[in-house]
Amino acid sequence: MTIDFKPYEEKMDKTINNLKKEYLGLRTGRASASLLEPVSVDAYGAKVPINQIGNISVPESRLISVQVWDESLIQSVEKAIRNSELGLNPMIEGNNIRVPIPELSQERRIEIVKVASKYSEDAKITVRNIRRDAMDKTKEEEKQKSISKDDSFQISEKIQQLTDKYVEKIENIFQEKQRDILQV
Repeated sequence: MTIDFKPYEEKMDKTINNLKKEYLGLRTGRASASLLEPVSVDAYGAKVPINQIGNISVPESRLISVQVWDESLIQSVEKAIRNSELGLNPMIEGNNIRVPIPELSQERRIEIVKVASKYSEDAKITVRNIRRDAMDKTKEEEKQKSISKDDSFQISEKIQQLTDKYVEKIENIFQEKQRDILQV
């Protein structure tokens, strides 16, 4: 058998890592510096990640503080946080921006779970696309007589098992995030 599963497994691992990064941006009612990671700020003529413009810290359980290094960017940072889909209301205090994390209503928690569900579905689709690419490569090898029908069948089985394993991982990550979001 000539199929190397490593590249497909690496792509699926990357998909899981991307899902976890997307989940960092979802609010769970507790302050977390990673909550602001997806926020990009218009600075220096480009979109710049917020963590490259200032220091993000969590001084209290319901407060995120952003200490902006360049005072000329304070308004841009405040605007980027306000316009993000996080539903936050930042307040400027000197070269510091305080971002209080409001208590989440049950309605808002359910909305966030729906967003998390969409992220996990997108990740599953990506994993299935990786499976399709692997299956296409296997069929191509079989057509070219590089592998036998039996080998092709065995490889396809292994690819499906790998896919099932990653879809299950995605589902488990989603279930954990859902519990985290709904926890009051």
